[in-house]
Amino acid sequence: MTIDVRMLTVGPLQENAYLLRRAGDDRALLIDPGDEADRLLTVLDELGVRLEAILLTHTHFDHVGAVAPVARATGAPVYVPEIEKPILADINSYVRFPGFGPFEDWDAEQTVAGGERLALAGLDIDVIFTPGHSPGHVSYVVDGEEAMFSGDVLFQGSVGRTDLPGADWPTLAASIQRLLDTLPDETRVHPGHMGLTTLGRERATNPFLAELAQP
Repeated sequence: MTIDVRMLTVGPLQENAYLLRRAGDDRALLIDPGDEADRLLTVLDELGVRLEAILLTHTHFDHVGAVAPVARATGAPVYVPEIEKPILADINSYVRFPGFGPFEDWDAEQTVAGGERLALAGLDIDVIFTPGHSPGHVSYVVDGEEAMFSGDVLFQGSVGRTDLPGADWPTLAASIQRLLDTLPDETRVHPGHMGLTTLGRERATNPFLAELAQP
């Protein structure tokens, strides 16, 4: 099986939303629709695909700003980290930076906590609990495809911020170590910001991961 992944960089913080499907399938998933709902819906229309679900890695506003309009327009259920469900339902109370929003709240239909296997749009997707950047953060791994959608856990040459409420470096470091211990180096990392990378490349070159390698 080959997957078709479209990376759509949206909003003022240049967040990466991902449209994911089996190649040629008319069903798709949308991961972290952070902004520009009209653009995301246009791409769905142009591809002629039906959105089967919206998956969220976490609920920082730059990752969820387009959730409500896209969910309403498509009828797709929203999967949110369980302990962050209340944030999505009252999103503007958690936007701590001036000049952003307002955003529309959404009461997510489904929750994930890590450890689940989702069968959606013809894909089997493992949910991995990866807190540290946010308390409920999860990452999604497509079974058999060596593809991970890491949200704001791991970036090309960097890692997620830990100076935000509910974030801390030891927790994030443990989450990254868990990914390194359980997934092959060939795993393609589709991050929430910046470009694509692999776990192996980050293991070898990411300065933040060098700390994890210390005895």
